Parts: sequence; structure tokens; C-alpha cells
Amino acid sequence: MDMIGTFWSLVPPLVAIVLALITKEVFSSLFVGILIGALFYAGFNIEGAMNHMVDEGFIAALSDSYNVGILIFLVILGTIVCLMNKAGGSAAFGEWAKTHIKSRVGAQIVTMLLGVVIFIDDYFNCLTVGSVMKPVAQKHRVSSSKLAYLIDSTAAPVCIIAPISSWAAAVTSNIESGDGFALFINAIPYNYYALLTLVFVVGVILFKIDIGPMRKYEMLAEAGKDPGDEEDTKLPETGAGSKGKVFDLVFPIITLITACIFGMIYTGGFFSGVDFITAFANCNASKGLVIGSLIALLLTVIVYLIRRVISFKVCMECIPEGFKAMVPAILILTFAWTLKNMTSSLGADVFVDTVVREYIADLQFLLPAIIFLIAAAISFATGTSWGTFGILIPIVVSIFENVDPTMMVISISACMAGSVCGDHCSPISDTTIMASAGARCVHVKHVSTQLPYAITVAAISFVMYIVAAFVKDPFISLAIGLALTVAVLLLLKRLTSKNTDKPNT
Repeated sequence: MDMIGTFWSLVPPLVAIVLALITKEVFSSLFVGILIGALFYAGFNIEGAMNHMVDEGFIAALSDSYNVGILIFLVILGTIVCLMNKAGGSAAFGEWAKTHIKSRVGAQIVTMLLGVVIFIDDYFNCLTVGSVMKPVAQKHRVSSSKLAYLIDSTAAPVCIIAPISSWAAAVTSNIESGDGFALFINAIPYNYYALLTLVFVVGVILFKIDIGPMRKYEMLAEAGKDPGDEEDTKLPETGAGSKGKVFDLVFPIITLITACIFGMIYTGGFFSGVDFITAFANCNASKGLVIGSLIALLLTVIVYLIRRVISFKVCMECIPEGFKAMVPAILILTFAWTLKNMTSSLGADVFVDTVVREYIADLQFLLPAIIFLIAAAISFATGTSWGTFGILIPIVVSIFENVDPTMMVISISACMAGSVCGDHCSPISDTTIMASAGARCVHVKHVSTQLPYAITVAAISFVMYIVAAFVKDPFISLAIGLALTVAVLLLLKRLTSKNTDKPNT
């Protein structure tokens, strides 16, 4: 039976996701998904499946220049975080936080604000916010699950509405006709999942809404226990010496942000005469992050040595320590990328293209909502927002480009929002993996605690895309979406306030 270009192409990632949620074992679940994909591709020939899994799977994933760049960036970032800890920057920030962040709500608000400020790239966002806010969250007994949710909810949702981000570049690169950047800007008010997620996070923090498994973990954290904490990914914090200042944490972060922006526009040709916006749209985000992180690492080491907060020997020791801290995330990413290769080789994009063009092209007013669901499903199953962009955006453009420009903008935004939604929910998503790593949270527990929040916002967004297709006014429909989100938050607040049962400890 030929399984290429059929529904069977989505079975391997679905199996991996279901197994991960049931068994709580990510590595074995991903491997089973990879093996099933290889068997499907080879027609259940063992030798052919093994060769395909190794050559077009693992080796292809680890020889892809973009993926290698991301892995290098992770290692450098882990090293910088280790340097900040050894220099006492994290400890100094913790002391500063004692006098300036005085409550659990305050710790969560600062986490969210920091996530919004770091809008350049989701990987950078997740790991930087996590490394900075983890000690503060622990002090105020915010569970690692809640911290991971806050990080994840201000990573991709912020990047997808930030014109200057690696995500904006990914979206515009898939719009071949017209001004892709202008379309991206016009689509922002219609990106309901991203915008409403940010509003929802604020409500969750201020109203203290803990639903589903999150309620248990938050109660246990307040009692001094956090079963969601991942001890194996903790970076050493042995440098809480008297010389460490808040500057030793702020300087590397600001340098990293500035240098990463420089790296991105450099790869986009800014210093060869290309304007800033075009350079960012055409940048190689992976290479740009490597260049930026290398510059930040070198400057951080130089400044620390000049200030004599740590020795050169300690600086060098941080390289393998930072690498070891990132090993779990690197392994999960490698498995996830390999699974994506298996899905691609089975022709998932061909299957989706056929379904969209054949069955829903005539459903005009329901099309944005349907595209939102399809994008969420693909992104959830494959673990990639960017891959979903590549599949759906060209289809949307071809359907509406010469028919209804406004509907095209709404549908492109639905594609982006659905992609982020599925990415947000998927246990094999690299952004979700990074959020777990940043918060040092057991990955499967992060996924299970985040799902109720993400699904709630997804339901609101689905309704709003139906409304937007009829209203066709970005501000009126967004106002309706905001009002609906606030109403849901108030309802959840009322429902959760009635449930005061404590979990068994």
C-alpha cells in the first residue's frame, strides 16, 4: 500500500504525541514515531527503513546547516548562562529581586514582561527568560510548570506579531507575490491566538487562575514542593560571590539581544546596502543567532575578566558545563527534527494541499476558521510552525490573491495563529521543548499543564475567525475578541474560586 501523500503521512507524529502524553517518556515516544515513519516509507522493509531513518532522518537532521546553527546557539547560550551564574550575576539579581519583586504575582508579571521585551527569536526568548527568572520563581514558590507556561506564552506568540523577528522573516519568505512584509503587518490585528494569549496570560496572573493539572502543581509549589522541576538541567550557581552585581546579568543579556539583531541583519545583507526591514525579512536566523551569541560570549568573558569577577579558567570550565545543561534539549530537538524529516518524506505537504484545495476552497466565510484548525492540527502533529507556514500560506495566497485581498489577509493570519497554537500545544515542538528547558521543567508536565490554557484561547480564536470573515474590520473584530477573552477569564475566575480543595502531598 502506497502511504506517501496520504493521511498515513501524519500517523507517525500523532503516534509519538499520544505515546509521550501516555507514557511521559519523550525520547522513546519520538523514536517510535520515527521508526513508524521509516517503515511506512520503506513499505515495511526493515533494511530500507533503517537506511532511511539513518540517512534521511538523523544524519540529514544533524547535517542541515540551519539545525546545526541552532544547536551551536544553544550550547553558547548555555555557556553564557553558566558564566552569569558563576560570576554571581544571577545571585545578585536574586538579591535585587528580594527588594523589588515582593510577591508571586510580581514574579509572574516580570517574567511575562521580559518575555515580551525579548521578541527577536523564540529560542533566545525561552532560554534567556528562563535562566533569568528561574531563581526568582523558586524564591516566590511559582511552580516550574507555571514558569514554563509563562515563558512559552510569551515566546512564539510574541515573535509572530513582532515585525522585527525571525518569525516575521519566516512568514514573509513564504509569500512570493506582492509585498510579504506589508501583508505580515496587515495580518497582525487578525492574529487572534497570539494577541489573545497575551491578554489571557495577564488575566491568569492577576486573577490567579489555575486550571487542570496546573492547579495541583501550583499548590504543591506554594507548599514548598515542585514535582515538575527538572533537576538534571540545572546550571551550577556556585558563583554567588561578593563581586557579582546585577550588571553581570544585565550586560550579557543586553549584549546578546543587540548582537543577535546585528547578526540577523548582517546575514540579510544590511551592510551591503539592503534596507533594515528587507535585511531582517531575508535574514538567516540560525546563522544570525550564532554570530550574535558568539559576539556576546566573547564580550561577556572580556568584561568579566576585566572586572575580575571570575578567572579565565572558570570561564573555560563554563563551556562544557553549559553544553551539559543543554544536552536534554539538544537530544529532544534532534529526535523532533528527525521525526519531521520522516513526515516530510511521506508527503504530508502533498496530502494537506490536496485536502485544502479539494474540500474547503468554496467555504468562503468559514475558510479562515477552518484554516486555523488545519494549521493547528498540522503544527501539532509535526511540531513545526515554520513548516506549516510553508505548506499553507502559498495555498491561501493562490486561492484569494485575485479574489478577495481582505479575506487573504485574514486567512494568512489564521494560518499564522493556528501554526502558533499547534506549536504551543505539541510536545514535539522545538519551542515547547525550549520553554521546558528554560524553566527547567519536566517536559511532559509542561505540555500537560499548558494544554487547558492553550485550548481555551484556541476556542476563542476559532470563534473570532468566523466573526472576522463576516465583519472584515480588524479593530471591531479584535475588540469583540478582547471582550470575549475577558468574559471567559471572569468565568474561570468564578469557577476556580469555588474549588479550594488542596491536593494530596
